[in-house]
Amino acid sequence: MTNPGDSSSEPSANRRRLWSDLGPRLASAAVLIALTATALYLGGYVFSAVVGGVFGGVYREWETMVSRAPLTPGGMALIGLVALSGVVFPLFGPLGSMSVIAVACVVALAMRGEGIWWRVLGLVIFGAIIIAALMMRGTTIHGVWAGLYLGTVVWMTDSAAFFTGRQIGGEKLAPDISPSKTWSGALGGLALGTGAGLLLWIIITDSPWWIGLVLSASISVLGQLGDLGESAIKRHFRIKDSGDIIPGHGGLMDRLDSLTFGVLLVLIVGGLHGGFDAVAQGLLYW
Repeated sequence: MTNPGDSSSEPSANRRRLWSDLGPRLASAAVLIALTATALYLGGYVFSAVVGGVFGGVYREWETMVSRAPLTPGGMALIGLVALSGVVFPLFGPLGSMSVIAVACVVALAMRGEGIWWRVLGLVIFGAIIIAALMMRGTTIHGVWAGLYLGTVVWMTDSAAFFTGRQIGGEKLAPDISPSKTWSGALGGLALGTGAGLLLWIIITDSPWWIGLVLSASISVLGQLGDLGESAIKRHFRIKDSGDIIPGHGGLMDRLDSLTFGVLLVLIVGGLHGGFDAVAQGLLYW
């Protein structure tokens, strides 16, 4: 029998602690995937409202982080404007959303105080993501497939990096930015994210497979860079998680950071290839 104080019991105890958040993570992920898939399929006002509302929540976390203070009436106005930028998209298109974000930037500049330029940066970034996501979805079924493809690459990259990093460990990827991330996790995420994306690409489109490979690998790498970028910003402001709204994951920003560069890449590639009024078709069909 192993005595409680024996060192041989420590590895198993440490491993149990290491995976103690697995249940909440899986449950939260299942709910998020179901809600996202439903909104993506419905599209229109539903998807626009969901995207606007979610990124309004993301900006709430950003506002409290960069201001280092509780929310003010000005901060709540900025949250509302970010959400509104998504809601107005079906009526007024990208220009309408950009106009709302421009008003939010003016309000942020008028607020002055600590973090004024961080506020503006957050508004511009989240506004761009909202517009990119809604332009990708568009009004056709192609937007559903493009969103499914993007989400598959990003979430499979995240999941594989998480499990591979914890199971294998090894050399740290960027210890000064995010001590928990490892090279094994990054490579595992790249491999599975790219592979899953390529498989789905082959299923949903008859475009050349090598284009799917390049796009999947690029989205996977950009997803990990987005994750590292958010970690660097959180380290700058000396916080661990952007929030605690999602059990096992932290805040909304912690969950969506990997989408940042990926959805912008989708907008650029799809828009340049197929036109910015047909982003999804431009992304998928070559």
